[in-house]
Amino acid sequence: MQKTIRPKIKISALFIVVAIVLSGCVTGQLGKNNSGEYKNGMVVSAHPEASQVGIEILKKGGNAIDAAVAVQFALAVVYPNAGNIGGGGFMVYRSSKGEVNTLDFREKAAASASRDMYLDSAGNPIVNKSLYGHLAAGVPGSVDGMVQAHQKYGKLTWAEVLKPAIDLAEKGFKITKRQAAELNGLHQKFMRFNPDGTAFVNLESTWKENDLLVQTELANTLKLVQEKGRSGFYEGTVADAIVAEMQRGKGLITKEDLKNYHSAWRKPITGDYRGYKVITMPPTSSGGIALVQLLKSVEPFPLKRWGYNADSTVQVIVEAERRVYADRATHLGDPDFYKVPQNQLLDSAYNRKRMSGFNWAVATPSNQVLAGEIKGAEHEETTHFSIVDHDGNAVSITTTLNGSYGALVAVKGAGFLLNNEMDDFSVKPGAPNMYGLVGGEANSIAPNKRMLSSMTPSIVEKNGNLFMVVGTPGGSTIITSVFQTIINVIDFDMNMQQAVAAKKFHHQWLPDEVYVEKDAIDSLTIEKLKLKGYKISPRGAIGRVDAILKTSSGSYQGGADPRGDDIAVGY
Repeated sequence: MQKTIRPKIKISALFIVVAIVLSGCVTGQLGKNNSGEYKNGMVVSAHPEASQVGIEILKKGGNAIDAAVAVQFALAVVYPNAGNIGGGGFMVYRSSKGEVNTLDFREKAAASASRDMYLDSAGNPIVNKSLYGHLAAGVPGSVDGMVQAHQKYGKLTWAEVLKPAIDLAEKGFKITKRQAAELNGLHQKFMRFNPDGTAFVNLESTWKENDLLVQTELANTLKLVQEKGRSGFYEGTVADAIVAEMQRGKGLITKEDLKNYHSAWRKPITGDYRGYKVITMPPTSSGGIALVQLLKSVEPFPLKRWGYNADSTVQVIVEAERRVYADRATHLGDPDFYKVPQNQLLDSAYNRKRMSGFNWAVATPSNQVLAGEIKGAEHEETTHFSIVDHDGNAVSITTTLNGSYGALVAVKGAGFLLNNEMDDFSVKPGAPNMYGLVGGEANSIAPNKRMLSSMTPSIVEKNGNLFMVVGTPGGSTIITSVFQTIINVIDFDMNMQQAVAAKKFHHQWLPDEVYVEKDAIDSLTIEKLKLKGYKISPRGAIGRVDAILKTSSGSYQGGADPRGDDIAVGY
């Protein structure tokens, strides 16, 4: 009797499971090396809690913008080294009908900022002055950016999309092993810059995995933003707290700076690559122009035939990167202050001409590569998230405090960290910033000016339809990581998870070195490149790409970077 019943129970259970999966109502978490596909929507972010917040908003009937706003505020709670309300970023949006738009919510210099504010009496940069403490902070843009995005495209109420972040801050969340190590490592610095204490300091013992991080002050700030919108942050008690913090640490941001801050809607950069259309961020991000330049520079070459990270592939990419980063240093800055020669930089003929000067037999020394002649002429702790909703609306957002945990200053009484974005200006034209990036006059400091960024949130179309949503943190490596992820799919036929996880390399003109992740390039290829004069420098992880691919069947496939705690959630 039992033998006849057991198969029926198994078959029934199996039928139920299959039925649920086929209904598309199951929420799945895609961790490392998992490339499952989901029909109804997907969120990929740097933290499991934030990804879950986003997917719950989608399941509740919210659209991609609703989920993006909820994820942005959730990351400010659960991923404080880069998620933020005290920083800024960029958003690329594509509606299900093909409408595209970009939002620049990059920070600005205070009105009292000056060109030489980080130089000593001899005119040399004072390195730490633009990196740590109150003077390193620009006027935050994240809250205004989220308000504008939601007002223009949101579906759910503002209160609904703020609630998950408030709950996480008020009730606390369990920190990851990685976060415990970070907080313990920064204990002394947090104490130095926050003598009155901060939620990030554990005075009783060291932080451990799964410890509960409660941020009551931040919860109260988020409640004010929930209740009053933009004015809950840029005016009133939160603005008072920011200004008081500035006065304590001799920073520059005033109430007028806060009140006068506004994000900017900008026309997207677009470019074609092997029949695909790339939609990406214009200045004040350098990423979009540089990404399209890189794609146009390598398009004439048979990368697919050569293969992933083969010697010819690496050489062509490095020579393209060398020239594009030289252009970046000279020609890119805040378009409200500097006339960026955008059309010429994006011109296919211009980029082909730039590539015509390299020699297959020998590396081109960077000191012989100048920016192209134009007629008339970010530490790596950023974070990125990609979202697609049930209707096919897509959002790509990269956001940052700049260095890990920004300026290391938590606003007393408000509970959030200040950015250290002022280091992204050319503190002294010709001198490198914290990432070794060299900038020119186009990115010099000026009052109310936005500092140049490498952030490259992007969306790719195929035959007029959504194909990929992609972006990454990584400072100066952002552009090259997004670029390599795109060609990993288009040229090397990788799925989304493979393309994200694939080992990467990076060159940025100066210093003249090729930075290579462990096992990214085989030893024989490295020797071939060294014989040609390329300096190969091993380094740690490059980028933390979070991306979504729409498959030929119409499903969404996530790529969550195994270099971090990143996770893709679909349903």
